[in-house]
Amino acid sequence: MSLDNLKMTIERSGEPVERDGAAFDEQRRRWEQRSAKGRPRRGPGSGAVDRTISDVPLKRLYEPRDTADLDLPRDLAWPGEYPYTRGIHPNGYRDRLWTMRQFAGFGTAAQTNERYHFLLEHGQHGLSVAFDMPTLMGYDSDAPQSRGEVGKCGVAIDSLADMELLFDGIDMGEITTSMTINGPACIALAQYVAAAEKKGIPRAKLGGTIQADILKEYIAQKEWIFPPRPHMRIIVDMIDFCTREMPKWNTISISGYHIREAGSTAAQELAFTLADGFAYVEACMAAGMDIDSFAPRLSFFFNSHIDFFEEIAKFRAARRIYARHMRDKYGARNPRSWQLRFHTQTAGCSATAQQPENNIVRVAYEAMAAVLGGTQSLHTNSMDEVLALPSEKSVEIALRTQQVLAYETNVTNVVDPLGGSYYVEALTDELERQAESYFAQIAEYGGVIEAIEAGFFQREIAEASYRYQRSIETKDRIIVGVNAFVKDDDREGMELLKITEETERGQANAVRELRDRRDESLVPIALERLQSACADPSDNLMPHLIDCVNAYCTEGEIVEAMAQVYGRYTEAAVL
Repeated sequence: MSLDNLKMTIERSGEPVERDGAAFDEQRRRWEQRSAKGRPRRGPGSGAVDRTISDVPLKRLYEPRDTADLDLPRDLAWPGEYPYTRGIHPNGYRDRLWTMRQFAGFGTAAQTNERYHFLLEHGQHGLSVAFDMPTLMGYDSDAPQSRGEVGKCGVAIDSLADMELLFDGIDMGEITTSMTINGPACIALAQYVAAAEKKGIPRAKLGGTIQADILKEYIAQKEWIFPPRPHMRIIVDMIDFCTREMPKWNTISISGYHIREAGSTAAQELAFTLADGFAYVEACMAAGMDIDSFAPRLSFFFNSHIDFFEEIAKFRAARRIYARHMRDKYGARNPRSWQLRFHTQTAGCSATAQQPENNIVRVAYEAMAAVLGGTQSLHTNSMDEVLALPSEKSVEIALRTQQVLAYETNVTNVVDPLGGSYYVEALTDELERQAESYFAQIAEYGGVIEAIEAGFFQREIAEASYRYQRSIETKDRIIVGVNAFVKDDDREGMELLKITEETERGQANAVRELRDRRDESLVPIALERLQSACADPSDNLMPHLIDCVNAYCTEGEIVEAMAQVYGRYTEAAVL
């Protein structure tokens, strides 16, 4: 309830509202007495009314005293100005809408290329590549470890030949591309650069993002290859290379999305993501890079879960925390280095296999939270993604959800429309407080890598995930169609996208044929030079990786050459 609504309520009783002082306190006390006579909500979900989905305690009503410590210049300022709580652009979406970037990839490069053309024809602004599990783990499609997984959760990319086919007929100099890959991200980036240059597009003209956030893999998603410390060297080399040679490219997308999908709270997602980001900043600075040379091209990737206001507050807190740390702790001088830019994806973990059409509604609310929170780009999940890779029809509905939000709801007409809300500002402060508390705990371990090695993040997420699951099992929290409002299975008749064994066999054969037709004399030379660079910390890996992909070395061959120097990572059990 806003203060104006409170005033109307009191004025109906004949008593003018006071805005502060003893009179206000007395009126608040009387309101408390009246509200106490209400009947507490009973039935489904009644056990969760006093806390957010992340267990942040809630009050019944927020009012001026909840923002009494709010310092406008310090904590809010104006949109487009430090600390960017209200957004990084002065005019918000009035000047430019967010980028509608649907995540897509399945089967072979040729099949996914068709989907990309479909999305672009239906109004999508940028591309986002989903890779299959063998590609994410650094295995070729004909490797024994890949059996049964080729093309299933994304597109299979084994070599430069696949990357060329993936972007056939697409102007890589005009479109921006995001690639969600981490362990072998350096190889995917090399393939992308080589594919563009074969089209005559210089690397300096390429725009987009490579995720490359290996720290969150150790924390949450578990798709790693090399141990953390040598892999940090790879990330620094990528950032250094892109800073010097790809000025339009976002060098890393520091990802909280997968941390949230693993079961974290909003505060954990916020804190652990920013802690990872600061660890990359520190690593680059330790390597001799000036912070203002690379920080403006860092980007972030957040989850937009179903707790509407908590998500909005999380995004606002993220901008404020990042700006303060980058300016005051790390000494960045360029205001662009203080600005947290982020992509958002609606929460896959909130989707249900039961009554899948309900996911359309969930996605719409989550997308609006992302927009009201000031995202720079957005992916809306398809209703059937919990069952299979999305069908063409469900992808179109997901894209249309963004378009209705952008062009029909008018939420883009005002910059930061929820700024100043007692509830939103108080929740923003609380999430910031919890994040800073986590930073202190991480520092006690000695940093992010040391906390990973000690299992700190893994334990925190596991405990949060357990609490959330218990709240569902006890029906404190209601998931419509799962633990309440249940009906018979209505998934029969849904058309699901299926990846066949024939697709896997075809992709495996294509890898073998590539090895037969390439100039085999170039492969061992390129791989040997890459290995030498891996052993020499002063030698940037990216030029050698580009040489390898131009020789049509496969991803699996490149990974194996690097693993002979770095080894492979095995996670210690966390009890």
